[in-house]
Amino acid sequence: MTTVVRRGQWQTAADVLTRVSRRPGITRAEVARELRLSTSSATEVTARLREVQLLTEVPAPSRGRGRPTTLLRAHPRGPVVLALDLRQGSWRSAVVALDGSFLDQQSKRHRSRRPQVVLGNLQRVVEQVRDEYGERLRVVSLAAPGTIRDNHLMQAPTLDWSELDLEIVTAGTGLTLLAGNDATLSGVAEARTGAAAGAGTALHLIVEVGIGGTLLIDGVPAQGRSGAGGEYGHVPFGDRARQCPCGARGCWDLEVDGRALARHLKEPAPEDPYGYAEDVLRRTGPAASRAVARVVTALATGIAGLVNAHDPDVVTLGGLAIPLRAAANSTFDQAYLAGLMTFHRASPPPVMPAAHQPDGPLRGAAALALDHLTAEPSIATWADRR
Repeated sequence: MTTVVRRGQWQTAADVLTRVSRRPGITRAEVARELRLSTSSATEVTARLREVQLLTEVPAPSRGRGRPTTLLRAHPRGPVVLALDLRQGSWRSAVVALDGSFLDQQSKRHRSRRPQVVLGNLQRVVEQVRDEYGERLRVVSLAAPGTIRDNHLMQAPTLDWSELDLEIVTAGTGLTLLAGNDATLSGVAEARTGAAAGAGTALHLIVEVGIGGTLLIDGVPAQGRSGAGGEYGHVPFGDRARQCPCGARGCWDLEVDGRALARHLKEPAPEDPYGYAEDVLRRTGPAASRAVARVVTALATGIAGLVNAHDPDVVTLGGLAIPLRAAANSTFDQAYLAGLMTFHRASPPPVMPAAHQPDGPLRGAAALALDHLTAEPSIATWADRR
């Protein structure tokens, strides 16, 4: 049976559910105020959402005098999404309810990095969750460390993968797959409920193996013509004599992670650059301190260049960028200010640690799926089946 949706039929409900998904623990009164709904309209809409098993309500904590209100929560038999976070050495998953609460989580190390094996393992996770939740599972969202275009992984230098159709993860299930770059989705999480919440323009950067990120305008990532924007690690802020696995020369990627630390320490290129960087940060000798200072200088100088280009309200950092900066904070501050245009220096955009460490990509993938789930057509389809 095909669901026919009259435009606007569920629009107010969609607005309510969007607030619930982005503001866990929001009250009915707060939703009514933000959406400029009368008390009776808010009551009517939430009752309708209860009826179709999208929301439930629980009494809000008493705040003295005034009319009592309720907290809006996901219905216990309502729709859920599956968020997946693919990393260089492992993967994580979480079943997420409409109000953003995590219901079930898993994590495992890769036994093999061959794409057929890794994606096959993720496919089995999807099938297991579908078997457990049935038609309640509506969307699968995947964060991956590479350039994503239309659910295709175009290039993932840290995994040595290229030209892969990620829809193998949901093959045969009929479920919608939404795939995105891990750093971009981490930025979405920070803009929605993290350190960049409320910022009109935010720059988010994450260092793991190389550096990625995104520019967010009112919480929406600027992804460019083909959806591949935010590949900051491949801006030529580095040594042009050095070729990156991506194929370009002089990439910033090669100056800010464990590979750069090993080069400065004249040690072999690490098989696990992330773990190697963590090891170097634990060292106390002068050679390690000098290597860290060089990497931190490259990181801060590049950030200053991006601030000059984008003029953000705030910069948020995730992954190894946080302990790297902490290990040489004065070096970071000096290089950051020195790289800024003069007019920025009097009031430079703050550079803050991400709030959703280490869950940023997973929470961003969940946010992307919940955006799909709370859109009017998705609500209408669910309600029709109820």
